[in-house]
Amino acid sequence: MVEHGIDATHAIVTMDAALPGIVWGWMITLNMWAKSIGTGVVLVGAYLLFRRGKEEMPNFRWMMPLVSFVFLNIFLLFTLLDLHQPLRMVNIFFHPHWTSAITVGAWMASLFTLLITVLMAIGILDAFPDLLRHNGLTKTVREKSPFYEKIFPFTVFLAIPVTLYTAVIMAESSARGLWQTPTELMQMLLAAFIAGSAALILISERWSQGARGDLAFVLMLATFFSFMMYMGEYFFSFKSEEAEVTLEYIHSGGEYNAEFWLGQVAGLIIPFFLAISAMKSDNKTLLKFAAILALIGLYFIKDVWLKIPQVLPLS
Repeated sequence: MVEHGIDATHAIVTMDAALPGIVWGWMITLNMWAKSIGTGVVLVGAYLLFRRGKEEMPNFRWMMPLVSFVFLNIFLLFTLLDLHQPLRMVNIFFHPHWTSAITVGAWMASLFTLLITVLMAIGILDAFPDLLRHNGLTKTVREKSPFYEKIFPFTVFLAIPVTLYTAVIMAESSARGLWQTPTELMQMLLAAFIAGSAALILISERWSQGARGDLAFVLMLATFFSFMMYMGEYFFSFKSEEAEVTLEYIHSGGEYNAEFWLGQVAGLIIPFFLAISAMKSDNKTLLKFAAILALIGLYFIKDVWLKIPQVLPLS
């Protein structure tokens, strides 16, 4: 924005100018990637608890919220660092505008993080009662365990809008034809299932074979449908001329072609086949390798999909 005043008429002249280059860079990519893990472990964890129960996953009650807590705070940290005026973030809580997706998302993410913190504390104290035994509080900690089951459903409920609201913010960005709410909502949800199942696979060493099989099944389904959606966008994006021109950056010879296909192959195609193989053989090493590839590839996919619409000049 260029602005100056005319002394004779006291008029103010303004001119809108497109910002050159990429505004939402690696910080936002890391933001979305971490949020997918933080919410995904809760969503996939809820499915596992429904299917298997906590007896088949000995360390689930404290490891799952711990993983979620770590990555949610990475998500919140880089959200704050990306703001030009980080201290103004407090206005979202003291002077909220509820028509803003950012405001609603910030409140939901903060409440979600609070619930995860409570779950983590209960899970750790329940799993390691020796931490408080010298204070004579072991019995009290064990009596609080039922609160975990009471809080967990609300946490699962909040995980859905928290992982989806970024898609609304992206779709609200003007002149970004590639970011459309319906497809972005589904991609955000699938990313959460990919990241959540992958993260839980990495901590599932002591879990039952059935629980690991369920994780492999979720990873297989999520990578398959996510790949199909990206291929639909890649080959059949006729909704606007802008979207087609934007996708030229990842088509053959495009600037982001190599990164796009690296993400698709490493993050979706290879984990899909490895997950199928692991479901048949219960190969822990193979399944963990699939999980690591899925997490790495997902980062590259999100990075490309975030940057290419910004490369296209708005004028």
